[in-house]
Amino acid sequence: MDLGHDRLVKKAIKGNKKAIEQLIKQHYERIYRTAYLYVHNEEDALDAVQEATYQAYISIHSLKQPEYFMTWLTRIIIRCAGQILKRRNNIVPLTDELLSNLTVTNQTDHDEAIHLLNAIGHLKENYRTAIILFYYNDYSIKTISEVMEIPEGTVKTYLSRGKADLKKSYKEEGDKCHG
Repeated sequence: MDLGHDRLVKKAIKGNKKAIEQLIKQHYERIYRTAYLYVHNEEDALDAVQEATYQAYISIHSLKQPEYFMTWLTRIIIRCAGQILKRRNNIVPLTDELLSNLTVTNQTDHDEAIHLLNAIGHLKENYRTAIILFYYNDYSIKTISEVMEIPEGTVKTYLSRGKADLKKSYKEEGDKCHG
């Protein structure tokens, strides 16, 4: 992070309302995308962002190291998205809106994208979180470890097992088509 960003975070920690507002605006797209990848629909993603923004606003004073602002905020958005999923009994249906948002060049790619989103939605929560943070948000293993508050080795295990589950899902789908 740059020096200006850290200065803005420090102002927010000291209670500057404009600073926290500016930080949320700067990172809005990323936190929205994270929430959307978790909950798979616009309304729930917006709810998660709204709740995470509120949680960040009331607890920014607890952030001890300004350079970890994004890690801290990502942890909050994941927790808020997880609460929404729990309220929905962890059912992640594919909606027409989600399908229409996919930009693909042909029907095969479209089917693959649908299958991948569906498969990710059915992963165990820890695997899904690791996969989303690593592949969609380009977080490092170390950063994922900090966000999820688990050892780096566990992150690697979650990624490995998540990918294995996705491969298994694809193999089962292929067996259905050819069997």
